[in-house]
Amino acid sequence: MLTDILKKSRSYRSFDESVKINESLLLEWIDGTRYAPSSINRQPLKYRLVFMQEELDKIQPLTHWARALPKLEIPPKGHYPVAFIIILCDTDIAGNTDIFIRDVGICAQTILLQAVEAGYGGCMIGNFNPKAISDALCLHENLQPKLILALGKPDEEITLVDADTCESTNYYRDDNGHHFVPKRKLEDIIVK
Repeated sequence: MLTDILKKSRSYRSFDESVKINESLLLEWIDGTRYAPSSINRQPLKYRLVFMQEELDKIQPLTHWARALPKLEIPPKGHYPVAFIIILCDTDIAGNTDIFIRDVGICAQTILLQAVEAGYGGCMIGNFNPKAISDALCLHENLQPKLILALGKPDEEITLVDADTCESTNYYRDDNGHHFVPKRKLEDIIVK
């Protein structure tokens, strides 16, 4: 059921590097985005796959993870993602890329839900320098990096917990590395 997949689709930040994701599976997930809605049906998003070790080694240090957990090394060494998908907006198709930020979110979620369904997981990374990513991958000027998806086989445990109305929604880890993600209750998000 879709709700089960939604509950499993977490921001994973630790991966089993021995479990690879092949190019054909990444392409299958990107193919699914073609059916997603797009503002004005312009479809300006393009994708750069990163799954070869040489490119993974270039991109990983350019990503910044888990801003709410600044004292932790995330992901830990030896638990890096085995693939990245860089979501790009083509300025030749869409001059004003700001209006297509919704499309980026929709397509990112589409990819991550497919990844979970296939037994993988990922994390959306918005904390990066677009120029550094463009330079590292030799991207054309018209292709603007908007979001990075880190992907792999998760090797961490994440538990959803209810957040009380006044309680913080900051995610946290216990001393055993167990990751907890507070979610507001249904009655706290419905406006009457």
